[in-house]
Amino acid sequence: MRRTLSLLVVAALSMAACGKAPQRVDAPSVETSGERLTLANQTISDLKPVAATVTTRDMAEARARIGGTLSRLSVKEGDLVRKGQVIGMVTDQRLAFEARAYGAQVAAAAAEAERAAAELKRVEVLHGQGFYATARLEQAQAGARAAQGQLDAVRAQRSAAGELVDQGAVLAPADGRVLRAETPAGSVVSPGQSVATITAGAPLLRLEIPEAQARALKVGDTVAVVVADLPGIAPTGVIDQIYPAVSGGRVVADVSVPHLDASLVGRRVRVRVKVAERAAVILPRRFVSTRYGVDFLRVAGRDGRAADVAVQVTPGPTADQVEVLSGVAAGEVVIAPPRALAEGGPR
Repeated sequence: MRRTLSLLVVAALSMAACGKAPQRVDAPSVETSGERLTLANQTISDLKPVAATVTTRDMAEARARIGGTLSRLSVKEGDLVRKGQVIGMVTDQRLAFEARAYGAQVAAAAAEAERAAAELKRVEVLHGQGFYATARLEQAQAGARAAQGQLDAVRAQRSAAGELVDQGAVLAPADGRVLRAETPAGSVVSPGQSVATITAGAPLLRLEIPEAQARALKVGDTVAVVVADLPGIAPTGVIDQIYPAVSGGRVVADVSVPHLDASLVGRRVRVRVKVAERAAVILPRRFVSTRYGVDFLRVAGRDGRAADVAVQVTPGPTADQVEVLSGVAAGEVVIAPPRALAEGGPR
């Protein structure tokens, strides 16, 4: 009986010890002094990443003005040309034969005009001496004028034939860089056929965006450019033209970017364009501290104490700002951590 009673007492004491509430251990307090900021919702642009292409305002085509054989092409892709520069030559042997034929006709017409002029001079002398009637003089004058008119006409035809031969020169239509020169020398070309494509105008970025999202595009909007894709260009550009046609469900827009080089026409560059507006919590990056890959904000409580709260952030509208996606809400007060902590140093 005594042994049983002792066991019951020990069991009761053990159960009482197991059911006792654990002692609460307060977490270490954090620094509450420092720059404070009250979070608030801001209206920001919702940016969509798209790919843009380096191009120029226009593409000028250097075309053959006559048909024939491209006997010479003096440029290649990448060459710089000036407006009016001869970059190729188209020849046609038929035109050379025609030019020689017109030259022979000019010689014959000149001889006829010379004969008619001599005849007129002789008739004028004899008419003055009373040997020829006035009608004979008028006939000689008409013959001289007809011969001279025939000479002028043949000379004009010879000039036209010579000009047609000169039109075999292929001229650069604008200042720029040769983008394509795919017609090799020796090829037969027709009138109006393109021999080379030349970039014309200032370089720019041309982007395509789905028509449903293009409604927010406006001329003058700022476009963020990923500088890593094309070093040396400015980080932002401005939309200066939106084309009014929709092709394949997409809208085309041109973006002017300072320091853009047109030496690599066709290169792809990533940009971010505004497609909508939304409310977001934005704060300076210096309020965020990162430890072990986790971002924290120091939030001040109503009791005067502060606590580090894990948050999810993403890059903000500018390089020194971040957008808070979760963890805190508008109206809360955050405290800037010490510099060492903000830079990822030990707590």
